[in-house]
Amino acid sequence: MAPHDSAALFDADRDHVEETIEVVSTDNVVPIKVSEQPNRNEAEAAVKTLIAYTGEDAERPGVQETPKRVVKAFDEWFGGYEIDAETLLSKTFDEVEGYHDMVLLRDIPFHSHCEHHMAPIVGKAHVAYMPRGRVVGISKLARVVDAFARRFQIQERMTEEVAQTIERVLEPAGVAVVIEAEHHCMTTRGIHTHDTVMHTKHLSGMFREDANLRREFFDALR
Repeated sequence: MAPHDSAALFDADRDHVEETIEVVSTDNVVPIKVSEQPNRNEAEAAVKTLIAYTGEDAERPGVQETPKRVVKAFDEWFGGYEIDAETLLSKTFDEVEGYHDMVLLRDIPFHSHCEHHMAPIVGKAHVAYMPRGRVVGISKLARVVDAFARRFQIQERMTEEVAQTIERVLEPAGVAVVIEAEHHCMTTRGIHTHDTVMHTKHLSGMFREDANLRREFFDALR
């Protein structure tokens, strides 16, 4: 084929591709309005579609009730969207007898889900702060972790969300948050790296500025 014939063929193919893109972009795609939350029946129908996608018979007795169970599980797994994490810290107490040392709650277990693959993220969080006028019930720190864990997440953002919520509400002299977790999107698919744990941290205020306090915090996690 002559060079000019190849160029003409390329131009024709390019025109065809551009026409196809235009058709797909304007005529065949129905915009999804993310503000419209599906109802329960629609959610169950979506789960049934995914079951059928795997090749399973979605009408088989063993999986007929699965869509209902999955949607019910979603209510629990992703209940964090209904929680205002800042209100969890709204009830505070005056420091007991002038306590000004580190408050640390370690080994807070959590379960979350990766926003990229919807695969589980299983881990634990360690949360510390330096009080400055106010302290909070320790269970509330665990509830803040849980509120952010029960959403679609990436670990880096979850670390920041927990720390920044404590900073905004308690206004402490410093905050430290460490999260370590296993990501099933990495251990059960793709590269299949079992027993791999990801660590993320956020240090602010005295935890960033005071090397001795920072060392005390990390020593307490060992």
